[in-house]
Amino acid sequence: MKKIAISIGDLNGIGIQLALENHNIIKKIVEPIYCIDKVMLKQASSLLNIKAPSDFKIVNKIYKPFEIKAGEIKKESGTYSFASFLKAVELAKLEEVIGIMTLPINKKAWEMAEIKFKGHTDALREFFYANAIMMLGVPTMFVALYTEHIPLKKVSKEITNISKLSNFLIDFYNSIDLKEGERVALLGLNPHAGDGGVLGDEEKSILKARDLAHKAIGKDIYSTPLVPDIAFTPKVRSNYRYFIAMYHDQGLAPLKALYFDEGINISLNLPIKRSSVDHGTAFDIAYSGAKLNSKSYINAIKYFTL
Repeated sequence: MKKIAISIGDLNGIGIQLALENHNIIKKIVEPIYCIDKVMLKQASSLLNIKAPSDFKIVNKIYKPFEIKAGEIKKESGTYSFASFLKAVELAKLEEVIGIMTLPINKKAWEMAEIKFKGHTDALREFFYANAIMMLGVPTMFVALYTEHIPLKKVSKEITNISKLSNFLIDFYNSIDLKEGERVALLGLNPHAGDGGVLGDEEKSILKARDLAHKAIGKDIYSTPLVPDIAFTPKVRSNYRYFIAMYHDQGLAPLKALYFDEGINISLNLPIKRSSVDHGTAFDIAYSGAKLNSKSYINAIKYFTL
């Protein structure tokens, strides 16, 4: 059975509840190592009134203990969640696990803890010296993001960097397994994909980058820039399994409208496998006794068997 590391996420959120409640399910899929120490596990278990299973494998030490504050954004929980993530990465680099699964963190808590990264993918790029690609979705529809956590006003400049965009398209192609004859949907940026330049001309850069990528790949696999407001309609989706969005909300708004409860987050173009749930810390219901939807968590675990 494949062994994976699970970074526990922000302990003021719902991640630890997902881990405890679903252990007996996921241990039949993978062999998990939870990056949490016994002090914090005991505290979280007590607050949740959920006893940790006897075979709940943890690590010796993550970081100094802190008091869990359910639903609150705290420097201490940000520091601990990052330390848990670092431990998971360490286990992967030592080849003690084949990959890492990350439970949700709070980006503001990371900032308060003076962590320079804006999220897991951003950090993984530096840890593995690789251009990690963020892709989210379900087996029938995956959306990869060319730009991620940057202000919208900066997206256009990134698109007109033709060399960077073409390299992204090449890396994406090399990170997935396309079926014979399968193509990838490439979205435009502007309304109506620019309408021939009337509403913007970034699509010209997308086309140039696509053509450079096709030349390097040796075949045509990307569509012409699709009109964004129809790219995710049922008819278009019936023709594609993979979509590339130019910016965060362009791809994730329709994806989460369709598959919020079951989607997962995957990092491509890395020497290890990495997956995550496609939802946040849910501070509003943490430690409240609320019944959690575990579909995304279990699907993220199943990714390691593919």
